Amino acid sequence: MMRRRQFLAAAGAAAGAALTADAFAIETRRVQLTRHDVRVPRLPPALHGLRIAQVADLHLPACHGPAEAALQLLERERPEIVLHTGDAVEIAEAAQMLGNYGSVLRGTVATAAVLGNWEHRVHLTGRGAEQAWGRVDVPLLVNAHLTVRVGDATLALVGLDDMLYAHPDFEAARRGLPDGITEIWLGHEPVVADLAPAGVPRPALFLSGHTHGGQIRLPGVPAFTPPGSGRYVAGWYLDSPAPLYVSRGIGTADIRARFRCPPELPVFRLLAA
Repeated sequence: MMRRRQFLAAAGAAAGAALTADAFAIETRRVQLTRHDVRVPRLPPALHGLRIAQVADLHLPACHGPAEAALQLLERERPEIVLHTGDAVEIAEAAQMLGNYGSVLRGTVATAAVLGNWEHRVHLTGRGAEQAWGRVDVPLLVNAHLTVRVGDATLALVGLDDMLYAHPDFEAARRGLPDGITEIWLGHEPVVADLAPAGVPRPALFLSGHTHGGQIRLPGVPAFTPPGSGRYVAGWYLDSPAPLYVSRGIGTADIRARFRCPPELPVFRLLAA
């Protein structure tokens, strides 16, 4: 007969094996679609109800499974705007795969992308990055902006460069934008939001990723986040210089596991305040 201690040891081992299987094989592919209403003062009527999906931290080629799950969600949702907020690839050779996914991970009206720290680490920047995204007609915004016409209104997508390997330049990114235009800012690391110069008009929304939401969230243990995260982990932060949302991202980095922190595809709906 099995003694109590043996039973508990066996049960603990079985539970550990089940949690390991969940963390490495199941939770990493269980992409959650989250919905968020963003109320914007003086929003032009043509932008009321506009949906923006954020694709963060694909980490190709390693994380093609979660990328496929995100693709299925986007095909079902068909948002007007899709914004890629960096760390799409981990190796330069994944540029071809980026083209394959980029051709379908896109909005019905517009799509845009910014660089993350991983693109800089593997030297997929400059003309090489522009060509990789350009093959699927996705503008790469490196301290630059893109204006999108929706009906009789204009939306500005403002992309900032990575802060760990480069220099986010708000002035260059916004240069030439007219006063009063509705702006969405994109920056890979959430701390970029804290660098917004005083006097710059607040955007309707600032989107970032990078943190993976902590990726492995053990009970009672503070979330581990990489440099560039600052105090930000995941979700909404309304006390920053811009209304900031930090996505948990699609893929994983370093350890290919998630625990109590599933991947995320957030979809934002602009509403008149």
